[in-house]
Amino acid sequence: MILDQVIGFFSSDMGIDLGTANTLVLIKDKGIVINEPSVVAVERERYGGKAKILAVGKEAKDMVGKTPANIEAIRPMKDGVIADFDMTEKMIRYFIEKTHRRKNFLRPRIIISVPYGLTQVERKAVRESALSAGAREVFLVEEPMAAAIGANLPIQEPKGNLVVDIGGGTTEIGVTSLGGLVISKSIRTAGDKLDMSIVNYVKEKYNLVIGERTGEEIKITIGSAYPLNKELTMVVKGRDQISGLLSRIELTSEDVREAMRENLKEIADALKMVLEMMPPDLAADIVENGVVLSGGGALIRGLDKYLSETVRLPVYVADEPLLAVARGTGKILEEIALLRQLTNEE
Repeated sequence: MILDQVIGFFSSDMGIDLGTANTLVLIKDKGIVINEPSVVAVERERYGGKAKILAVGKEAKDMVGKTPANIEAIRPMKDGVIADFDMTEKMIRYFIEKTHRRKNFLRPRIIISVPYGLTQVERKAVRESALSAGAREVFLVEEPMAAAIGANLPIQEPKGNLVVDIGGGTTEIGVTSLGGLVISKSIRTAGDKLDMSIVNYVKEKYNLVIGERTGEEIKITIGSAYPLNKELTMVVKGRDQISGLLSRIELTSEDVREAMRENLKEIADALKMVLEMMPPDLAADIVENGVVLSGGGALIRGLDKYLSETVRLPVYVADEPLLAVARGTGKILEEIALLRQLTNEE
């Protein structure tokens, strides 16, 4: 324990929310220092040489859909897991080097949040990516637990708490009690699928071809899961798939709600399934405490009302839901005993 504290003094221990859409990096005692898209832009060598990294994060995301043939904007995480090991390692290395200054004597100890239900192979890939990128030690913690801690739920108490974390690649549902996950479920329906559903809806209903980035922008600007007192509108530009010419339409929040309907139902059905699996005593706690939403998906207008009506329980949005998982990793870093308990490390 004392050795851990001494080593920690000389290195900047880090928590990483390695998300499909965004990566957040938190440094112990400093808070969140990086919040950038999980995107890497690379220039491919024409004659089979190594790919050259051009940009990482926001700068790379700005290139998505706008690059020449020899430049590719890659999202190395897909559905919450590593789709491109090499690019994930380079992305983690970039974030470590950006935050871990040379004044530190030791490489950082890193805790990374991962989706519940990751296979041992996938967990090993995450761990090895971070070790290869320069970590001294790597600990993995399930996202539902990190989200619950970041949302300030009393996870150590003998009471049930239910958190739904809707990220870019996965929706994580977890019931915590006595410092552990009693029930967890992970589904690969989350922000990315919502974006694609909007893209497909606009194409099918209006014959307008738009990109994923535009789909995400529509979701953020006018998306809603529940009828609004005053429905929102947005002008959307794209290519008419019949004439081939550039065109524009006016999209409403009702359109977006219809586009996301099936995906939102999948999230609600997963939540129902977890509630049906719950022991009676824990169920009584959830009736009293309600459900807490975190992750970027929690920001969709009226999602709390939609889920509340569906499961007939109070549903609350966590403070700054986008930051909940990252803040949870930070709190775990501050308590070595909790870190060992949650990551099953001796």
